Amino acid sequence: MKASFVKSSKQTQDCPKPTLPEYAFIGRSNVGKSSLINMLVAQKGLAKTSQTPGKTQLINHFLIDETWYLVDLPGYGYAKVSKSARAKWDKMIRAYLLDRANLNGVFVLIDIRHKPQAIDLDFMYWLGINQVPFVMVFTKLDKISKSQIKPSLQHYEQTMLEKWEEMPKYFLTSAEKHTGKEALITFIDTLNKHYHA
Repeated sequence: MKASFVKSSKQTQDCPKPTLPEYAFIGRSNVGKSSLINMLVAQKGLAKTSQTPGKTQLINHFLIDETWYLVDLPGYGYAKVSKSARAKWDKMIRAYLLDRANLNGVFVLIDIRHKPQAIDLDFMYWLGINQVPFVMVFTKLDKISKSQIKPSLQHYEQTMLEKWEEMPKYFLTSAEKHTGKEALITFIDTLNKHYHA
Protein backbone atom coordinates (compact mmCIF):
# COMPACT_ATOMS: atom_id res chain seq x y z
CA MET A 1 0.00 0.00 0.00
CA LYS A 2 1.39 3.37 -1.02
CA ALA A 3 0.57 6.25 1.30
CA SER A 4 1.68 9.86 1.09
CA PHE A 5 0.83 12.99 3.02
CA VAL A 6 -1.01 15.54 0.84
CA LYS A 7 -1.88 18.51 3.05
CA SER A 8 -3.28 19.85 6.31
CA SER A 9 -6.30 22.12 6.09
CA LYS A 10 -7.88 24.54 8.54
CA GLN A 11 -11.30 24.21 6.93
CA THR A 12 -13.20 22.13 4.38
CA GLN A 13 -12.70 24.70 1.61
CA ASP A 14 -8.91 24.25 1.89
CA CYS A 15 -9.04 20.45 1.46
CA PRO A 16 -7.83 18.79 -1.77
CA LYS A 17 -10.31 18.77 -4.64
CA PRO A 18 -13.05 16.21 -3.90
CA THR A 19 -12.20 13.97 -6.84
CA LEU A 20 -11.56 10.71 -4.92
CA PRO A 21 -13.52 8.88 -2.22
CA GLU A 22 -12.28 9.61 1.27
CA TYR A 23 -12.61 8.12 4.73
CA ALA A 24 -12.31 10.11 7.93
CA PHE A 25 -10.83 8.66 11.12
CA ILE A 26 -11.90 10.28 14.37
CA GLY A 27 -12.16 9.46 18.06
CA ARG A 28 -11.55 10.80 21.51
CA SER A 29 -8.07 12.09 22.17
CA ASN A 30 -5.77 9.23 23.17
CA VAL A 31 -7.88 6.51 21.53
CA GLY A 32 -4.89 5.33 19.48
CA LYS A 33 -5.92 6.93 16.19
CA SER A 34 -2.45 7.75 14.85
CA SER A 35 -1.16 4.27 15.74
CA LEU A 36 -4.12 2.67 13.96
CA ILE A 37 -3.62 4.81 10.82
CA ASN A 38 0.09 3.99 10.75
CA MET A 39 -0.71 0.29 11.17
CA LEU A 40 -3.25 0.38 8.33
CA VAL A 41 -0.87 1.95 5.84
CA ALA A 42 2.22 0.14 7.21
CA GLN A 43 4.16 3.37 7.71
CA LYS A 44 5.33 4.15 11.22
CA GLY A 45 5.57 7.90 11.09
CA LEU A 46 2.79 8.82 8.66
CA ALA A 47 0.30 10.06 11.25
CA LYS A 48 1.99 11.81 14.14
CA THR A 49 1.70 9.87 17.38
CA SER A 50 2.19 11.70 20.64
CA GLN A 51 2.11 11.17 24.38
CA THR A 52 0.09 14.38 24.51
CA PRO A 53 -3.54 13.97 23.46
CA GLY A 54 -4.77 16.56 21.00
CA LYS A 55 -1.77 16.52 18.68
CA THR A 56 -3.90 16.56 15.50
CA GLN A 57 -5.39 20.03 15.12
CA LEU A 58 -6.11 20.18 11.41
CA ILE A 59 -7.82 18.12 8.71
CA ASN A 60 -4.96 15.93 7.44
CA HIS A 61 -5.24 14.27 4.04
CA PHE A 62 -3.20 11.22 3.02
CA LEU A 63 -3.40 9.79 -0.49
CA ILE A 64 -3.59 5.99 -0.54
CA ASP A 65 -2.60 4.02 -3.65
CA GLU A 66 -3.48 7.08 -5.75
CA THR A 67 -7.13 6.01 -5.46
CA TRP A 68 -8.56 7.27 -2.14
CA TYR A 69 -7.92 9.65 0.73
CA LEU A 70 -7.50 8.73 4.36
CA VAL A 71 -8.37 11.74 6.52
CA ASP A 72 -7.01 12.15 10.03
CA LEU A 73 -9.35 14.45 11.98
CA PRO A 74 -8.68 16.12 15.35
CA GLY A 75 -9.74 14.03 18.34
CA TYR A 76 -12.69 15.24 20.34
CA GLY A 77 -12.87 15.44 24.10
CA TYR A 78 -9.83 15.80 26.30
CA ALA A 79 -6.94 17.88 25.06
CA LYS A 80 -4.95 20.54 26.86
CA VAL A 81 -6.34 23.43 24.88
CA SER A 82 -8.63 26.31 25.68
CA LYS A 83 -12.41 25.97 25.44
CA SER A 84 -12.46 28.39 22.52
CA ALA A 85 -9.87 26.34 20.60
CA ARG A 86 -11.90 23.18 21.28
CA ALA A 87 -15.09 24.88 20.08
CA LYS A 88 -13.26 25.95 16.91
CA TRP A 89 -12.11 22.37 16.23
CA ASP A 90 -15.61 21.10 16.87
CA LYS A 91 -17.10 23.56 14.40
CA MET A 92 -14.42 22.72 11.80
CA ILE A 93 -14.95 18.94 12.20
CA ARG A 94 -18.74 19.14 11.97
CA ALA A 95 -18.62 21.46 8.94
CA TYR A 96 -16.23 19.04 7.23
CA LEU A 97 -18.41 15.99 8.02
CA LEU A 98 -21.55 17.70 6.70
CA ASP A 99 -20.12 19.53 3.68
CA ARG A 100 -17.43 17.28 2.21
CA ALA A 101 -19.00 15.94 -0.99
CA ASN A 102 -16.67 12.97 -1.45
CA LEU A 103 -16.72 11.73 2.16
CA ASN A 104 -17.58 8.06 1.74
CA GLY A 105 -17.53 6.99 5.38
CA VAL A 106 -16.41 7.85 8.90
CA PHE A 107 -14.49 5.49 11.17
CA VAL A 108 -15.31 6.30 14.80
CA LEU A 109 -12.57 4.95 17.04
CA ILE A 110 -13.49 3.71 20.51
CA ASP A 111 -11.18 2.35 23.21
CA ILE A 112 -12.57 -1.11 24.01
CA ARG A 113 -11.22 -0.95 27.58
CA HIS A 114 -13.73 1.68 28.67
CA LYS A 115 -17.45 1.58 29.35
CA PRO A 116 -19.57 3.44 26.76
CA GLN A 117 -18.76 7.14 27.09
CA ALA A 118 -21.39 9.83 26.58
CA ILE A 119 -19.06 11.82 24.31
CA ASP A 120 -18.73 8.88 21.86
CA LEU A 121 -22.43 8.01 22.02
CA ASP A 122 -23.47 11.63 21.43
CA PHE A 123 -21.07 12.00 18.50
CA MET A 124 -22.34 8.83 16.79
CA TYR A 125 -25.93 9.88 17.42
CA TRP A 126 -25.17 13.22 15.75
CA LEU A 127 -23.69 11.37 12.75
CA GLY A 128 -26.82 9.20 12.57
CA ILE A 129 -29.21 12.15 12.77
CA ASN A 130 -27.28 13.90 10.00
CA GLN A 131 -27.13 10.72 7.90
CA VAL A 132 -23.33 10.65 7.81
CA PRO A 133 -22.38 6.99 7.20
CA PHE A 134 -20.05 5.59 9.84
CA VAL A 135 -18.71 2.39 11.37
CA MET A 136 -17.30 1.81 14.84
CA VAL A 137 -13.69 0.75 15.26
CA PHE A 138 -12.79 -0.64 18.68
CA THR A 139 -9.10 -0.06 19.42
CA LYS A 140 -6.53 -1.48 21.87
CA LEU A 141 -7.90 -5.02 21.71
CA ASP A 142 -4.53 -6.31 22.93
CA LYS A 143 -4.96 -4.37 26.19
CA ILE A 144 -7.82 -6.57 27.47
CA SER A 145 -8.10 -10.32 27.98
CA LYS A 146 -10.01 -12.45 25.47
CA SER A 147 -12.69 -13.19 28.09
CA GLN A 148 -13.41 -9.45 28.46
CA ILE A 149 -14.09 -8.83 24.76
CA LYS A 150 -17.61 -10.28 24.53
CA PRO A 151 -18.98 -8.63 27.73
CA SER A 152 -17.47 -5.30 26.66
CA LEU A 153 -19.16 -5.51 23.23
CA GLN A 154 -22.48 -6.65 24.75
CA HIS A 155 -22.42 -3.71 27.16
CA TYR A 156 -21.80 -1.37 24.24
CA GLU A 157 -24.56 -2.95 22.17
CA GLN A 158 -27.10 -2.70 25.02
CA THR A 159 -26.25 0.99 25.44
CA MET A 160 -26.43 1.70 21.70
CA LEU A 161 -29.79 -0.08 21.34
CA GLU A 162 -31.37 2.38 23.77
CA LYS A 163 -31.33 4.87 20.86
CA TRP A 164 -30.51 2.81 17.76
CA GLU A 165 -32.59 0.17 16.02
CA GLU A 166 -29.49 -1.96 15.59
CA MET A 167 -25.83 -1.88 16.51
CA PRO A 168 -23.82 -0.13 13.76
CA LYS A 169 -21.19 -2.20 11.94
CA TYR A 170 -18.02 -2.49 13.99
CA PHE A 171 -14.44 -3.72 13.74
CA LEU A 172 -12.08 -4.98 16.44
CA THR A 173 -8.51 -3.73 16.11
CA SER A 174 -5.11 -3.64 17.74
CA ALA A 175 -2.43 -1.43 16.22
CA GLU A 176 0.11 -3.35 18.28
CA LYS A 177 -0.86 -6.79 16.95
CA HIS A 178 -2.14 -5.63 13.52
CA THR A 179 -5.55 -7.10 14.37
CA GLY A 180 -8.36 -5.94 12.10
CA LYS A 181 -6.07 -4.51 9.41
CA GLU A 182 -7.23 -6.84 6.63
CA ALA A 183 -10.90 -6.46 7.56
CA LEU A 184 -10.70 -2.65 7.47
CA ILE A 185 -8.82 -2.51 4.18
CA THR A 186 -11.20 -5.02 2.57
CA PHE A 187 -14.15 -2.94 3.81
CA ILE A 188 -12.68 0.26 2.33
CA ASP A 189 -11.97 -1.56 -0.97
CA THR A 190 -15.61 -2.66 -1.10
CA LEU A 191 -16.84 0.89 -0.42
CA ASN A 192 -14.50 2.23 -3.12
CA LYS A 193 -16.00 -0.16 -5.67
CA HIS A 194 -19.47 1.24 -4.96
CA TYR A 195 -18.37 4.87 -4.82
CA HIS A 196 -19.98 7.25 -7.28
CA ALA A 197 -18.84 10.86 -7.17
